[in-house]
Amino acid sequence: MDETVIKKHLCKDKKLATLVKSIDFPTSKINENLYASLIEAIINQQLSIAAARTIHTRFLGLFNHKLPSNKQLLSATNELLRTAGVSNQKAGYLKNIAQFDIDFTLNYHELKYYDDDALIAYLSQIKGVGRWTVEMILMFNLNRLNILPVDDLGIQNAMKKLYHFESTGRELKVEMEEKARIWAPYRSVACKYLWRWKDTN
Repeated sequence: MDETVIKKHLCKDKKLATLVKSIDFPTSKINENLYASLIEAIINQQLSIAAARTIHTRFLGLFNHKLPSNKQLLSATNELLRTAGVSNQKAGYLKNIAQFDIDFTLNYHELKYYDDDALIAYLSQIKGVGRWTVEMILMFNLNRLNILPVDDLGIQNAMKKLYHFESTGRELKVEMEEKARIWAPYRSVACKYLWRWKDTN
């Protein structure tokens, strides 16, 4: 990933350029373990960062502080998972991930040739794993560069503030997509700038 090339490209958008010039370039540490990433994403849903970290640590502690294999996870009772703070609903979602890994595959070395939309469609088949969750994994775990998560409230609010959008719902998402065309093929990086800008304002 050529930082200079990406920054120059994003600066074609004059309003985004002010962020690019004032905020450190966002980077992500690649983790190609989709199975682990999906499990962590489900555990983290609707929790604060601190609570999610605590429950994830307790969850791993149930399996000798290691990520359980798909078969180990399927064999674990919901009662056991609840002792780590995992709800029955989330336990079901975690087992859906494990079963999907067995029935299909979550091996990124087999899936890395899927384009973004194909990978989103593939992983969204898992009950409990929505489009937004997959988009976050693509952006932050796999460092896919051209994701635009139009359903993300943070990105919606940041773009409304920066570009003075007044629309809502589907109309807002259309405006977001139109504005983001100039960012392609680096829409993920633009969104990371927007998140950082929102968090510091």
